[in-house]
Amino acid sequence: MTEASEFSRDSSSLSEEQFMCSVCLDVFTDPVTTPCGHNFCKTCLTQYWDNSPNCICPLCKEKFIKRPELKINTTLRDVVDHFKKKKCPNKPDIFCDVCTGVKLMAVKSCLDCGVTFCKSHLEPHNNVPKYKKHKLINPVENVEDYICQKHERPLELFCREDQMCVCQFCTEGEHRTHNTVTIEEESGEKRTQLRKTQLKVQQMIQERLKKMEEIKQSVELRKKSTESKIADSIEVFTALVRSIERSQAELLQMMEEKQKAAERQAEGLIKDLEQEITELKRRDSELEQLSHTEDHIHLLQIYPTMNSPPHIKNWTDISIDTNVNVETVRKVLSLLQKTLNTKLSEILNTKFKQAVSTELKRSQQYAVDVTLDPDTAHPSLVLSDDGKQVTHGDTKQNLPDNPKRFDLYIDVLGKEGFSSGRFYYEVQVKGKTEWLVGVARESVERKGKIKLTPQNGFWTVILRNENQYRVCAGHHVSLTLREKPQTVGVFVDYEEGLVSFYDVEARSLIYSFTGQSFTEKLYPYFSPSLHHGGKNSAPLIISCMSNTE
Repeated sequence: MTEASEFSRDSSSLSEEQFMCSVCLDVFTDPVTTPCGHNFCKTCLTQYWDNSPNCICPLCKEKFIKRPELKINTTLRDVVDHFKKKKCPNKPDIFCDVCTGVKLMAVKSCLDCGVTFCKSHLEPHNNVPKYKKHKLINPVENVEDYICQKHERPLELFCREDQMCVCQFCTEGEHRTHNTVTIEEESGEKRTQLRKTQLKVQQMIQERLKKMEEIKQSVELRKKSTESKIADSIEVFTALVRSIERSQAELLQMMEEKQKAAERQAEGLIKDLEQEITELKRRDSELEQLSHTEDHIHLLQIYPTMNSPPHIKNWTDISIDTNVNVETVRKVLSLLQKTLNTKLSEILNTKFKQAVSTELKRSQQYAVDVTLDPDTAHPSLVLSDDGKQVTHGDTKQNLPDNPKRFDLYIDVLGKEGFSSGRFYYEVQVKGKTEWLVGVARESVERKGKIKLTPQNGFWTVILRNENQYRVCAGHHVSLTLREKPQTVGVFVDYEEGLVSFYDVEARSLIYSFTGQSFTEKLYPYFSPSLHHGGKNSAPLIISCMSNTE
Protein backbone atom coordinates (compact mmCIF):
# COMPACT_ATOMS: atom_id res chain seq x y z
CA MET A 1 0.00 0.00 0.00
CA THR A 2 1.39 3.44 -0.97
CA GLU A 3 1.88 6.29 1.47
CA ALA A 4 -0.86 8.32 -0.24
CA SER A 5 -3.38 5.47 -0.12
CA GLU A 6 -2.50 4.82 3.52
CA PHE A 7 -3.18 8.44 4.35
CA SER A 8 -6.35 8.38 2.25
CA ARG A 9 -7.60 5.35 4.16
CA ASP A 10 -7.08 7.13 7.50
CA SER A 11 -8.28 10.58 6.43
CA SER A 12 -11.90 9.73 7.14
CA SER A 13 -11.15 9.99 10.86
CA LEU A 14 -9.47 13.39 10.51
CA SER A 15 -11.16 16.76 10.99
CA GLU A 16 -11.45 19.65 8.52
CA GLU A 17 -9.14 21.81 10.69
CA GLN A 18 -6.26 19.45 9.93
CA PHE A 19 -6.64 20.18 6.19
CA MET A 20 -7.20 23.92 6.57
CA CYS A 21 -4.86 26.60 5.16
CA SER A 22 -4.10 29.18 7.86
CA VAL A 23 -4.09 31.98 5.26
CA CYS A 24 -7.46 31.52 3.50
CA LEU A 25 -8.99 29.39 6.30
CA ASP A 26 -10.29 26.90 3.73
CA VAL A 27 -9.38 23.32 2.84
CA PHE A 28 -6.07 23.13 0.94
CA THR A 29 -5.98 23.67 -2.82
CA ASP A 30 -2.71 22.50 -4.41
CA PRO A 31 -0.95 22.27 -1.03
CA VAL A 32 2.75 23.15 -0.76
CA THR A 33 5.07 22.67 2.21
CA THR A 34 7.57 25.25 3.56
CA PRO A 35 11.05 24.26 4.82
CA CYS A 36 9.77 24.73 8.38
CA GLY A 37 7.18 22.01 7.78
CA HIS A 38 3.94 24.00 7.51
CA ASN A 39 1.42 23.57 4.69
CA PHE A 40 -0.48 26.22 2.69
CA CYS A 41 -2.39 26.58 -0.56
CA LYS A 42 0.12 27.32 -3.32
CA THR A 43 -1.75 30.44 -4.45
CA CYS A 44 -2.17 31.72 -0.86
CA LEU A 45 1.53 31.35 -0.04
CA THR A 46 2.65 32.84 -3.35
CA GLN A 47 0.43 35.90 -2.90
CA TYR A 48 1.51 36.23 0.73
CA TRP A 49 5.18 36.31 -0.25
CA ASP A 50 4.49 38.64 -3.20
CA ASN A 51 2.92 41.17 -0.80
CA SER A 52 5.52 40.80 1.99
CA PRO A 53 8.95 42.49 2.11
CA ASN A 54 10.41 39.37 3.72
CA CYS A 55 10.02 35.73 2.86
CA ILE A 56 8.63 34.27 6.09
CA CYS A 57 6.31 31.46 7.13
CA PRO A 58 2.80 32.95 7.69
CA LEU A 59 2.29 30.59 10.65
CA CYS A 60 5.52 30.39 12.68
CA LYS A 61 7.17 33.52 11.17
CA GLU A 62 10.43 31.70 10.39
CA LYS A 63 12.43 33.82 7.94
CA PHE A 64 13.95 32.30 4.80
CA ILE A 65 17.06 33.93 3.32
CA LYS A 66 16.18 32.66 -0.15
CA ARG A 67 12.66 32.25 -1.41
CA PRO A 68 11.97 28.49 -1.49
CA GLU A 69 10.86 26.87 -4.71
CA LEU A 70 7.29 25.68 -4.19
CA LYS A 71 6.31 22.22 -5.31
CA ILE A 72 2.91 20.70 -4.78
CA ASN A 73 2.87 18.13 -2.00
CA THR A 74 1.24 15.35 -4.04
CA THR A 75 0.75 13.03 -1.06
CA LEU A 76 -1.08 15.70 0.93
CA ARG A 77 -3.06 16.72 -2.16
CA ASP A 78 -4.30 13.15 -2.61
CA VAL A 79 -5.30 13.00 1.05
CA VAL A 80 -7.13 16.35 0.77
CA ASP A 81 -8.91 15.25 -2.40
CA HIS A 82 -9.99 12.06 -0.68
CA PHE A 83 -11.20 14.10 2.30
CA LYS A 84 -13.17 16.42 0.01
CA LYS A 85 -14.86 13.46 -1.64
CA LYS A 86 -15.75 12.04 1.77
CA LYS A 87 -17.02 15.43 2.92
CA CYS A 88 -19.03 16.45 -0.16
CA PRO A 89 -22.30 14.69 -1.11
CA ASN A 90 -22.03 12.27 -4.05
CA LYS A 91 -22.31 13.92 -7.45
CA PRO A 92 -24.82 12.46 -9.93
CA ASP A 93 -23.48 9.79 -12.26
CA ILE A 94 -22.76 10.94 -15.84
CA PHE A 95 -23.01 8.39 -18.64
CA CYS A 96 -21.52 8.14 -22.12
CA ASP A 97 -23.58 9.75 -24.90
CA VAL A 98 -22.29 7.29 -27.53
CA CYS A 99 -23.03 4.00 -25.78
CA THR A 100 -26.10 2.09 -26.94
CA GLY A 101 -27.90 -0.33 -24.69
CA VAL A 102 -26.18 -0.34 -21.30
CA LYS A 103 -24.44 2.99 -21.00
CA LEU A 104 -21.03 3.15 -19.39
CA MET A 105 -19.79 5.81 -17.00
CA ALA A 106 -18.35 8.88 -18.76
CA VAL A 107 -14.73 9.91 -18.16
CA LYS A 108 -14.48 13.08 -20.30
CA SER A 109 -16.61 15.61 -22.15
CA CYS A 110 -15.35 17.10 -25.46
CA LEU A 111 -16.18 20.76 -25.98
CA ASP A 112 -15.37 20.57 -29.70
CA CYS A 113 -17.61 17.56 -30.29
CA GLY A 114 -20.21 18.57 -27.71
CA VAL A 115 -20.32 14.94 -26.56
CA THR A 116 -19.52 13.05 -23.36
CA PHE A 117 -17.49 9.82 -23.78
CA CYS A 118 -16.77 6.67 -21.79
CA LYS A 119 -13.23 5.33 -21.72
CA SER A 120 -13.56 3.17 -24.85
CA HIS A 121 -15.37 5.78 -26.95
CA LEU A 122 -12.80 8.37 -25.90
CA GLU A 123 -10.01 6.31 -27.45
CA PRO A 124 -9.95 8.24 -30.83
CA HIS A 125 -9.28 11.48 -28.88
CA ASN A 126 -6.16 9.84 -27.46
CA ASN A 127 -4.85 8.33 -30.72
CA VAL A 128 -6.20 10.27 -33.73
CA PRO A 129 -4.15 13.47 -34.29
CA LYS A 130 -7.21 15.41 -35.45
CA TYR A 131 -9.08 14.68 -32.21
CA LYS A 132 -6.06 15.16 -29.96
CA LYS A 133 -6.46 18.91 -30.44
CA HIS A 134 -9.99 18.90 -29.04
CA LYS A 135 -10.74 20.51 -25.66
CA LEU A 136 -11.47 17.83 -23.07
CA ILE A 137 -12.87 18.46 -19.58
CA ASN A 138 -14.11 16.31 -16.73
CA PRO A 139 -17.53 14.86 -17.58
CA VAL A 140 -20.47 17.25 -17.20
CA GLU A 141 -24.21 16.76 -17.68
CA ASN A 142 -24.89 19.76 -19.92
CA VAL A 143 -21.97 20.01 -22.35
CA GLU A 144 -23.79 22.72 -24.34
CA ASP A 145 -23.39 25.11 -21.37
CA TYR A 146 -19.63 25.01 -21.99
CA ILE A 147 -19.90 25.72 -25.74
CA CYS A 148 -20.52 29.06 -27.47
CA GLN A 149 -24.06 28.87 -28.86
CA LYS A 150 -23.19 31.30 -31.66
CA HIS A 151 -19.95 29.81 -32.95
CA GLU A 152 -20.21 26.29 -31.49
CA ARG A 153 -16.70 26.59 -30.10
CA PRO A 154 -15.45 25.94 -26.54
CA LEU A 155 -15.88 28.81 -24.07
CA GLU A 156 -12.22 29.31 -23.26
CA LEU A 157 -12.08 33.06 -22.60
CA PHE A 158 -13.78 35.59 -20.32
CA CYS A 159 -14.81 39.13 -21.36
CA ARG A 160 -14.34 41.49 -18.43
CA GLU A 161 -16.34 44.30 -20.04
CA ASP A 162 -19.46 42.17 -20.53
CA GLN A 163 -18.71 39.77 -17.66
CA MET A 164 -19.38 36.66 -19.75
CA CYS A 165 -17.60 33.61 -21.10
CA VAL A 166 -16.72 33.73 -24.83
CA CYS A 167 -14.98 31.60 -27.46
CA GLN A 168 -11.99 32.48 -29.59
CA PHE A 169 -14.23 33.55 -32.52
CA CYS A 170 -16.14 35.95 -30.21
CA THR A 171 -12.88 37.84 -29.53
CA GLU A 172 -12.47 38.36 -33.28
CA GLY A 173 -15.97 39.79 -33.59
CA GLU A 174 -18.09 41.86 -31.20
CA HIS A 175 -15.61 41.39 -28.30
CA ARG A 176 -12.59 42.28 -30.43
CA THR A 177 -11.74 45.50 -28.49
CA HIS A 178 -12.70 44.11 -25.11
CA ASN A 179 -10.39 43.01 -22.33
CA THR A 180 -10.46 39.22 -22.43
CA VAL A 181 -8.49 36.70 -20.37
CA THR A 182 -8.42 32.94 -20.12
CA ILE A 183 -11.16 31.33 -18.10
CA GLU A 184 -8.50 29.81 -15.82
CA GLU A 185 -7.03 33.26 -15.06
CA GLU A 186 -10.42 34.85 -14.39
CA SER A 187 -11.51 31.86 -12.36
CA GLY A 188 -8.36 32.17 -10.25
CA GLU A 189 -9.08 35.85 -9.55
CA LYS A 190 -12.72 35.16 -8.82
CA ARG A 191 -11.65 32.38 -6.49
CA THR A 192 -9.33 34.81 -4.73
CA GLN A 193 -12.19 37.34 -4.40
CA LEU A 194 -14.46 34.60 -3.10
CA ARG A 195 -11.84 33.71 -0.49
CA LYS A 196 -11.69 37.35 0.58
CA THR A 197 -15.47 37.41 0.78
CA GLN A 198 -15.33 34.16 2.70
CA LEU A 199 -12.85 35.72 5.13
CA LYS A 200 -15.23 38.64 5.65
CA VAL A 201 -18.11 36.24 6.20
CA GLN A 202 -16.01 34.22 8.64
CA GLN A 203 -15.06 37.45 10.42
CA MET A 204 -18.75 38.38 10.61
CA ILE A 205 -19.45 34.94 12.05
CA GLN A 206 -16.71 35.39 14.65
CA GLU A 207 -18.00 38.87 15.53
CA ARG A 208 -21.50 37.52 16.01
CA LEU A 209 -20.26 34.55 18.00
CA LYS A 210 -18.35 37.01 20.19
CA LYS A 211 -21.43 39.20 20.54
CA MET A 212 -23.52 36.15 21.36
CA GLU A 213 -20.99 35.19 24.04
CA GLU A 214 -21.06 38.77 25.39
CA ILE A 215 -24.86 38.62 25.61
CA LYS A 216 -24.71 35.26 27.38
CA GLN A 217 -22.12 36.64 29.81
CA SER A 218 -24.25 39.74 30.39
CA VAL A 219 -27.27 37.58 31.18
CA GLU A 220 -25.17 35.42 33.49
CA LEU A 221 -23.70 38.49 35.23
CA ARG A 222 -27.18 39.98 35.60
CA LYS A 223 -28.44 36.69 36.99
CA LYS A 224 -25.63 36.59 39.55
CA SER A 225 -26.23 40.25 40.40
CA THR A 226 -29.96 39.61 40.85
CA GLU A 227 -29.30 36.57 43.04
CA SER A 228 -26.85 38.61 45.10
CA LYS A 229 -29.37 41.45 45.50
CA ILE A 230 -32.11 39.00 46.49
CA ALA A 231 -29.77 37.43 49.06
CA ASP A 232 -28.83 40.90 50.37
CA SER A 233 -32.51 41.90 50.62
CA ILE A 234 -33.32 38.72 52.51
CA GLU A 235 -30.38 39.38 54.85
CA VAL A 236 -31.50 42.99 55.44
CA PHE A 237 -35.09 42.07 56.21
CA THR A 238 -34.02 39.09 58.31
CA ALA A 239 -31.83 41.41 60.39
CA LEU A 240 -34.72 43.86 60.73
CA VAL A 241 -37.12 41.11 61.79
CA ARG A 242 -34.60 39.95 64.39
CA SER A 243 -34.25 43.50 65.71
CA ILE A 244 -38.05 43.85 65.87
CA GLU A 245 -38.38 40.52 67.65
CA ARG A 246 -35.64 41.50 70.10
CA SER A 247 -37.27 44.88 70.83
CA GLN A 248 -40.69 43.23 71.08
CA ALA A 249 -39.29 40.78 73.63
CA GLU A 250 -37.84 43.69 75.62
CA LEU A 251 -41.22 45.49 75.56
CA LEU A 252 -43.07 42.33 76.62
CA GLN A 253 -40.56 41.74 79.39
CA MET A 254 -41.06 45.31 80.66
CA MET A 255 -44.84 44.88 80.62
CA GLU A 256 -44.58 41.57 82.44
CA GLU A 257 -42.36 43.17 85.08
CA LYS A 258 -44.92 45.97 85.49
CA GLN A 259 -47.65 43.35 85.84
CA LYS A 260 -45.69 41.46 88.52
CA ALA A 261 -45.05 44.72 90.39
CA ALA A 262 -48.82 45.47 90.30
CA GLU A 263 -49.54 41.97 91.58
CA ARG A 264 -47.05 42.41 94.45
CA GLN A 265 -48.68 45.77 95.30
CA ALA A 266 -52.12 44.16 95.27
CA GLU A 267 -50.94 41.36 97.56
CA GLY A 268 -49.65 43.93 100.10
CA LEU A 269 -52.88 45.96 99.99
CA ILE A 270 -55.05 42.86 100.35
CA LYS A 271 -52.97 41.79 103.35
CA ASP A 272 -53.48 45.21 104.99
CA LEU A 273 -57.19 45.06 104.23
CA GLU A 274 -57.47 41.60 105.74
CA GLN A 275 -55.75 42.80 108.93
CA GLU A 276 -58.09 45.82 109.18
CA ILE A 277 -61.10 43.60 108.57
CA THR A 278 -60.00 41.29 111.38
CA GLU A 279 -59.57 44.31 113.73
CA LEU A 280 -62.96 45.75 112.75
CA LYS A 281 -64.68 42.39 113.30
CA ARG A 282 -63.13 42.21 116.77
CA ARG A 283 -64.43 45.77 117.55
CA ASP A 284 -67.83 44.81 116.17
CA SER A 285 -67.95 41.82 118.51
CA GLU A 286 -66.97 43.97 121.52
CA LEU A 287 -69.59 46.60 120.68
CA GLU A 288 -72.21 43.85 120.37
CA GLN A 289 -71.38 42.64 123.88
CA LEU A 290 -71.40 46.15 125.37
CA SER A 291 -74.80 46.86 123.85
CA HIS A 292 -76.27 44.13 126.05
CA THR A 293 -74.20 44.54 129.25
CA GLU A 294 -75.83 45.24 132.67
CA ASP A 295 -72.52 46.48 134.09
CA HIS A 296 -73.26 50.17 133.86
CA ILE A 297 -70.06 51.22 135.58
CA HIS A 298 -67.85 49.27 133.08
CA LEU A 299 -69.86 50.60 130.15
CA LEU A 300 -69.33 54.19 131.24
CA GLN A 301 -65.62 53.65 131.86
CA ILE A 302 -64.88 52.01 128.43
CA TYR A 303 -67.32 54.10 126.42
CA PRO A 304 -64.79 56.85 125.35
CA THR A 305 -62.43 54.20 123.89
CA MET A 306 -65.03 52.04 122.25
CA ASN A 307 -67.02 54.94 120.79
CA SER A 308 -64.02 56.42 118.81
CA PRO A 309 -63.41 54.93 115.27
CA PRO A 310 -60.51 52.49 114.97
CA HIS A 311 -57.21 53.67 113.40
CA ILE A 312 -57.49 52.44 109.79
CA LYS A 313 -56.36 53.64 106.33
CA ASN A 314 -58.44 55.75 104.01
CA TRP A 315 -58.91 53.40 101.04
CA THR A 316 -60.85 55.84 98.89
CA ASP A 317 -57.92 56.88 96.61
CA ILE A 318 -55.99 53.63 96.80
CA SER A 319 -56.21 51.47 93.61
CA ILE A 320 -54.16 49.35 91.21
CA ASP A 321 -53.26 50.98 87.81
CA THR A 322 -54.72 48.72 85.12
CA ASN A 323 -53.02 50.57 82.21
CA VAL A 324 -49.41 50.35 80.99
CA ASN A 325 -47.53 53.64 81.43
CA VAL A 326 -47.89 55.46 78.05
CA GLU A 327 -44.68 57.41 78.47
CA THR A 328 -42.77 54.23 79.11
CA VAL A 329 -44.19 52.62 75.95
CA ARG A 330 -43.39 55.76 73.95
CA LYS A 331 -39.77 55.64 75.11
CA VAL A 332 -39.53 51.96 74.22
CA LEU A 333 -40.97 52.54 70.73
CA SER A 334 -38.66 55.52 70.18
CA LEU A 335 -35.68 53.38 71.16
CA LEU A 336 -36.93 50.61 68.86
CA GLN A 337 -37.23 53.00 65.89
CA LYS A 338 -33.76 54.42 66.53
CA THR A 339 -32.29 50.93 66.75
CA LEU A 340 -33.97 49.85 63.53
CA ASN A 341 -32.85 52.95 61.64
CA THR A 342 -29.26 52.51 62.81
CA LYS A 343 -29.26 48.81 62.00
CA LEU A 344 -30.83 49.37 58.57
CA SER A 345 -28.35 52.13 57.74
CA GLU A 346 -25.40 49.95 58.77
CA ILE A 347 -26.63 46.99 56.71
CA LEU A 348 -27.45 49.05 53.63
CA ASN A 349 -24.13 50.94 53.74
CA THR A 350 -22.19 47.72 54.05
CA LYS A 351 -24.10 46.04 51.24
CA PHE A 352 -23.84 49.11 49.00
CA LYS A 353 -20.06 49.29 49.48
CA GLN A 354 -19.76 45.58 48.72
CA ALA A 355 -21.93 45.95 45.61
CA VAL A 356 -19.93 48.95 44.31
CA SER A 357 -16.63 47.15 44.92
CA THR A 358 -17.92 44.12 43.01
CA GLU A 359 -19.18 46.29 40.14
CA LEU A 360 -15.82 48.12 39.95
CA LYS A 361 -13.93 44.82 39.84
CA ARG A 362 -16.23 43.59 37.06
CA SER A 363 -15.82 46.86 35.14
CA GLN A 364 -12.03 46.60 35.32
CA GLN A 365 -12.24 43.37 33.34
CA TYR A 366 -13.08 45.53 30.31
CA ALA A 367 -9.97 47.74 30.59
CA VAL A 368 -8.74 49.12 27.26
CA ASP A 369 -5.49 50.79 26.24
CA VAL A 370 -6.25 54.50 25.79
CA THR A 371 -3.88 57.02 24.21
CA LEU A 372 -4.47 60.71 23.53
CA ASP A 373 -5.18 61.92 20.01
CA PRO A 374 -2.92 64.93 19.20
CA ASP A 375 -5.13 65.86 16.24
CA THR A 376 -7.95 66.74 18.69
CA ALA A 377 -5.84 68.51 21.34
CA HIS A 378 -6.26 72.25 21.96
CA PRO A 379 -3.06 74.08 20.84
CA SER A 380 -2.15 75.01 24.44
CA LEU A 381 -2.14 71.40 25.61
CA VAL A 382 1.15 69.50 25.97
CA LEU A 383 0.95 65.74 25.37
CA SER A 384 3.63 63.25 26.42
CA ASP A 385 5.45 61.23 23.75
CA ASP A 386 3.62 58.05 24.75
CA GLY A 387 0.24 59.80 24.59
CA LYS A 388 -0.56 58.96 28.21
CA GLN A 389 -0.20 62.40 29.90
CA VAL A 390 -1.58 65.87 29.21
CA THR A 391 -0.93 69.27 30.84
CA HIS A 392 -1.82 72.86 30.11
CA GLY A 393 1.18 74.72 28.66
CA ASP A 394 2.20 78.34 29.06
CA THR A 395 1.98 79.18 25.35
CA LYS A 396 -0.35 78.34 22.51
CA GLN A 397 1.40 76.15 19.94
CA ASN A 398 1.20 76.90 16.22
CA LEU A 399 -0.64 73.80 15.09
CA PRO A 400 -2.66 73.20 11.93
CA ASP A 401 -6.35 73.70 12.48
CA ASN A 402 -8.53 70.80 11.49
CA PRO A 403 -12.17 69.83 12.09
CA LYS A 404 -11.18 67.43 14.86
CA ARG A 405 -9.27 69.96 17.01
CA PHE A 406 -10.84 71.83 19.96
CA ASP A 407 -10.09 75.51 19.47
CA LEU A 408 -11.60 77.25 22.53
CA TYR A 409 -11.81 74.80 25.42
CA ILE A 410 -8.60 73.02 26.39
CA ASP A 411 -9.85 69.52 25.68
CA VAL A 412 -8.48 66.39 24.05
CA LEU A 413 -10.00 63.03 23.05
CA GLY A 414 -8.57 59.53 23.04
CA LYS A 415 -7.51 57.98 19.73
CA GLU A 416 -9.65 54.91 20.15
CA GLY A 417 -13.42 55.06 19.65
CA PHE A 418 -15.97 52.43 20.71
CA SER A 419 -19.33 51.74 19.09
CA SER A 420 -20.42 48.63 20.97
CA GLY A 421 -19.76 46.48 24.03
CA ARG A 422 -18.11 47.66 27.24
CA PHE A 423 -14.88 49.52 27.95
CA TYR A 424 -13.10 50.90 31.00
CA TYR A 425 -10.11 53.17 31.59
CA GLU A 426 -8.48 54.93 34.55
CA VAL A 427 -6.92 58.38 34.79
CA GLN A 428 -4.84 59.76 37.66
CA VAL A 429 -5.98 63.18 38.92
CA LYS A 430 -3.66 63.34 41.90
CA GLY A 431 -2.37 66.83 42.81
CA LYS A 432 -4.86 68.67 40.62
CA THR A 433 -7.31 71.38 41.69
CA GLU A 434 -9.39 71.25 38.50
CA TRP A 435 -10.06 68.61 35.82
CA LEU A 436 -12.69 67.08 33.54
CA VAL A 437 -12.91 63.38 32.70
CA GLY A 438 -15.49 61.32 30.80
CA VAL A 439 -16.56 60.27 27.31
CA ALA A 440 -17.81 62.17 24.25
CA ARG A 441 -19.48 61.06 21.07
CA GLU A 442 -17.65 61.42 17.75
CA SER A 443 -19.81 64.23 16.37
CA VAL A 444 -19.42 66.68 19.31
CA GLU A 445 -18.80 70.32 18.52
CA ARG A 446 -15.07 71.10 18.57
CA LYS A 447 -15.19 74.85 17.81
CA GLY A 448 -16.26 77.72 20.04
CA LYS A 449 -18.27 77.45 23.23
CA ILE A 450 -19.37 73.99 24.26
CA LYS A 451 -22.02 72.97 26.78
CA LEU A 452 -20.99 69.72 28.44
CA THR A 453 -24.32 67.91 28.58
CA PRO A 454 -25.47 64.44 27.45
CA GLN A 455 -27.76 66.19 24.94
CA ASN A 456 -24.62 67.67 23.34
CA GLY A 457 -22.74 64.37 23.50
CA PHE A 458 -20.69 64.73 26.71
CA TRP A 459 -20.85 62.55 29.84
CA THR A 460 -18.36 64.00 32.35
CA VAL A 461 -17.39 64.49 35.99
CA ILE A 462 -15.81 67.85 36.86
CA LEU A 463 -13.64 69.20 39.69
CA ARG A 464 -13.52 72.97 40.29
CA ASN A 465 -11.83 75.03 43.04
CA GLU A 466 -10.09 72.03 44.64
CA ASN A 467 -13.17 70.42 46.22
CA GLN A 468 -16.25 71.28 44.18
CA TYR A 469 -17.27 68.12 42.32
CA ARG A 470 -20.21 68.11 39.91
CA VAL A 471 -21.66 66.48 36.81
CA CYS A 472 -23.52 68.01 33.89
CA ALA A 473 -26.65 65.94 33.41
CA GLY A 474 -28.68 68.60 31.58
CA HIS A 475 -28.16 70.75 34.65
CA HIS A 476 -25.32 70.96 37.16
CA VAL A 477 -25.51 68.32 39.89
CA SER A 478 -23.21 68.89 42.88
CA LEU A 479 -21.54 65.82 44.37
CA THR A 480 -20.57 65.28 48.00
CA LEU A 481 -17.59 62.93 48.19
CA ARG A 482 -16.16 61.65 51.48
CA GLU A 483 -12.68 61.40 50.02
CA LYS A 484 -10.78 63.28 47.32
CA PRO A 485 -10.31 60.86 44.38
CA GLN A 486 -6.73 60.25 43.29
CA THR A 487 -7.61 57.95 40.39
CA VAL A 488 -10.93 58.05 38.52
CA GLY A 489 -12.23 54.96 36.73
CA VAL A 490 -14.60 55.43 33.78
CA PHE A 491 -16.81 52.51 32.65
CA VAL A 492 -19.17 52.47 29.65
CA ASP A 493 -21.73 49.81 28.75
CA TYR A 494 -22.74 50.90 25.23
CA GLU A 495 -25.82 48.71 24.81
CA GLU A 496 -27.00 49.34 28.39
CA GLY A 497 -26.65 53.13 27.98
CA LEU A 498 -24.52 53.37 31.14
CA VAL A 499 -21.58 55.63 32.01
CA SER A 500 -20.18 55.18 35.55
CA PHE A 501 -17.38 56.99 37.39
CA TYR A 502 -15.50 55.38 40.29
CA ASP A 503 -13.03 56.46 42.97
CA VAL A 504 -10.62 53.60 42.37
CA GLU A 505 -8.69 53.79 45.69
CA ALA A 506 -11.82 54.15 47.83
CA ARG A 507 -13.63 51.59 45.60
CA SER A 508 -16.70 53.81 45.68
CA LEU A 509 -19.14 55.10 43.08
CA ILE A 510 -18.87 58.78 42.19
CA TYR A 511 -21.80 59.01 39.77
CA SER A 512 -23.65 57.06 37.06
CA PHE A 513 -25.45 58.23 33.93
CA THR A 514 -28.16 55.64 33.26
CA GLY A 515 -30.72 55.12 30.53
CA GLN A 516 -28.63 56.86 27.87
CA SER A 517 -28.97 56.14 24.14
CA PHE A 518 -25.74 55.81 22.14
CA THR A 519 -25.88 55.77 18.33
CA GLU A 520 -22.30 56.59 17.32
CA LYS A 521 -18.71 56.09 18.46
CA LEU A 522 -17.76 57.21 21.97
CA TYR A 523 -14.25 58.51 22.75
CA PRO A 524 -12.49 58.99 26.11
CA TYR A 525 -12.54 62.71 26.95
CA PHE A 526 -10.03 64.71 29.03
CA SER A 527 -9.33 68.27 30.13
CA PRO A 528 -6.53 69.13 32.59
CA SER A 529 -8.00 72.68 32.89
CA LEU A 530 -5.88 75.83 33.19
CA HIS A 531 -2.65 75.53 35.17
CA HIS A 532 -3.49 78.71 37.19
CA GLY A 533 0.09 79.84 37.53
CA GLY A 534 1.35 76.40 38.52
CA LYS A 535 -1.34 75.68 41.12
CA ASN A 536 -2.96 73.15 38.77
CA SER A 537 0.12 72.14 36.79
CA ALA A 538 -0.03 68.40 37.62
CA PRO A 539 -0.80 66.29 34.53
CA LEU A 540 -3.72 64.03 33.88
CA ILE A 541 -2.19 60.56 33.53
CA ILE A 542 -3.91 57.66 31.82
CA SER A 543 -3.18 54.56 33.87
CA CYS A 544 -1.74 51.59 32.01
CA MET A 545 -4.00 48.62 32.69
CA SER A 546 -4.14 45.21 31.08
CA ASN A 547 -7.46 43.63 30.24
CA THR A 548 -8.10 41.03 32.92
CA GLU A 549 -11.10 39.53 31.34
